[in-house]
Amino acid sequence: MTPGPRNLITDVPGLSVGNAQDDRLKSGTTVLLSEDGPMTASYAVMGGAPGTRDTDLLEPDKTVPGVDALVLSGGSAFGLAAAQGVMEALADQGRGFAIHSARVPIVPAAIIFDLLNNGDKAWVDNPYPALGRQALANITHDFAIGTAGAGTGATDAQHKGGLGSASLVLPDGTTIGALVVVNALGSATTPSGQHFWAAPFEIEDEFGGLGPETQPNLQALPPSRKAAAMAQHGSNTTIGVVATDATLDKAACKRLATAAHDGFARALVPAHTPYDGDLIFATSTARRGSPSADVMPMLGHYAAVCMARAIARAIWEATASDNDALPTFRQELGHT
Repeated sequence: MTPGPRNLITDVPGLSVGNAQDDRLKSGTTVLLSEDGPMTASYAVMGGAPGTRDTDLLEPDKTVPGVDALVLSGGSAFGLAAAQGVMEALADQGRGFAIHSARVPIVPAAIIFDLLNNGDKAWVDNPYPALGRQALANITHDFAIGTAGAGTGATDAQHKGGLGSASLVLPDGTTIGALVVVNALGSATTPSGQHFWAAPFEIEDEFGGLGPETQPNLQALPPSRKAAAMAQHGSNTTIGVVATDATLDKAACKRLATAAHDGFARALVPAHTPYDGDLIFATSTARRGSPSADVMPMLGHYAAVCMARAIARAIWEATASDNDALPTFRQELGHT
């Protein structure tokens, strides 16, 4: 198996992604758009402090059959308003769930807490609806990762976080991809500070080729720089999306989202804490048929692999900005 040509979630046919950020704010928004009309979607939460919009609609027993877009945003609860901007822009385009003559775009969202990252948060009007509209206007297949979009002001326990993505093309041609905003209480790097927890899943040096941790035995985790810099434990959450072109119903998407959380556990230590709102959306563009009997049980594993790789790529691709609360991982390694 190899990554798709971009090694991004947009290798899944039918998907595009848009980023918008405000560097002074140190925050931003990322939109995943279905190019074919509503896409099947569900979600799974395993953190203790989620912030969401319209996720109840994604339960398998709920009526709405699909979503037009998914929003990942900074801004804590303020950032949920980014979905309003996306929703209004989609309505202008005539998209949405048809109810007689009305159309209502379905745009679930999840947010990270990035309000204490030294950005200028003294706004008068909530900036996130405009960021949502801008992100939708920036829709593309080749989008930036690292310090971009919803990952602009993210952090993990030790370093600047970011936006990550990765993909895989399976032997039968099915494509699966992941998109993630890493703003975890835990760390993506091992106690030595020289390696990624996700190293066993790396493909072609996509996050530096540093290899696995070389220190033997179980090592104690170092003190969290994030907790020291931000003086509390609430500024966390990792949120993401896994997507496939295989045809899945809502129940299968929920199972895919649940299994993809293994990627969080493989790439972040600790994960799923009471102070993280860890959430994963799962979507199907249905460009291919239903997965075969031998592929279906493995889709969750491949989703978790993509998610673990995307998390490491988010940290690896982060770039330094003025007045950052934490250094980038590459800065500490002496890389540019």
